[in-house]
Parts: sequence; structure tokens; C-alpha cells
Amino acid sequence: MSTLYLVDDHVIVREGMRALFEAAGFDVVGEAGDVAIAAADIARLVPDVVLLDLLLGDHSGMDLLRVLQQSKSRSRVIVLTMSEQARYISEAVKLGAAGYVLKGADGAEVVRAIRDVLEGRRHFSGPVAERLVDSMGAPQHANALATLSARERQILGLVVRGNSSATIGANLTLSPKTVDTYRSRLMAKLSVRDLASLVRLAVREGVIDADRET
Repeated sequence: MSTLYLVDDHVIVREGMRALFEAAGFDVVGEAGDVAIAAADIARLVPDVVLLDLLLGDHSGMDLLRVLQQSKSRSRVIVLTMSEQARYISEAVKLGAAGYVLKGADGAEVVRAIRDVLEGRRHFSGPVAERLVDSMGAPQHANALATLSARERQILGLVVRGNSSATIGANLTLSPKTVDTYRSRLMAKLSVRDLASLVRLAVREGVIDADRET
């Protein structure tokens, strides 16, 4: 059974999420409304997926994302929040969030997001995907995409879906170091410096199916 951890500073919200997710067959192994407590629990419990609000009283969910990124946590994070500002979305993706769902979404979408992330895909609510695309500005990469080799396009698709170099290497019978080389090369060709920009580009240019990813 897949395990979840809930981070939200409203107890009633956590209670509602727990009921929803347990009914859907997930095991909620813990919850917290505080960044420090959540970080310690996640390090100890290593849940498969963390559901994270960005607004946590005097603290920010971004702080927890940074901690998890720095500690190389194996837990995948879905941001579940009211904020749909492009700068928050971009920052969350940059810090390793595998999904970003608005609290206005229905329960079925949140459950779908969890299942997508568990299967190695990313999941963005419709409005979130639109803002990722909008934040790219004017199209600049179509010609650059045409310069990618078939293998580079294949690796691009796997990278933006959240797969690690080790996972990609195992699937394609390549060493993780070789995958890293391909990734560096394709990012240079596309003139992008980080994963967040790469994801935005992929959504904009149709490298990944926006309907499937959202």
C-alpha cells in the first residue's frame, strides 16, 4: 500500500484529506502543520508521497521543499495549495515538486495526481499548466527542439516526467553518467539552465502531453 504524509496547518483540512485518501486505498502514515516536525517525520517515515500546502502559518512550504531537496529525500511532493501565482509554481517545480494541484480541485483529481506521481509522472492542475506555459514568454525553442537527436528527445521526455538518471539509465540500458551527459547536452541546445525551465518548455512545445500530465 502506498504511503502518504500530509502537511497543512489546518487540522480540519488534514482530517478531510486523511478520510479521502484512506478511502481511496492509501496509507496516511503521518501529518503535521509545522515545517520542522514534518521534515523530521518525513526523514524517519520516508512516505511515498507528501501532500504539501505552501502557506503554513509563519512558515512556507517552500522551506520544506528546500530541506527535502537538500537531503535528497526519496519522497515525491505534490503541492496542494490555493496559490496559483506563476512565481510560486515555478519555484516549487525548481525545488523538486512532482505535482502542483489547486485546493479548488475535486477529490478525484487529487487522487489522480497522487497516482500519476506514484507512477513516475508529473501532475499539474489545468490553470497551473497554463501559467507554466505563460511564464515561458514568446516561443524561442521550436528550432532548437529540431536539433535534438532521437535519443535526446527520448531522455528529455523522461526527465521532465520526474525520472532520475538512474531510472532512465535502467530503462534505456545506459549508465546514469551517460544519461547526465545527454541531459546536459540537450539543456545546452535548448538554452535552459534548470529543471523548472525544462518542464515549462516541454509543456509549451508539446514534448509531453499536457492533458496526461494535468
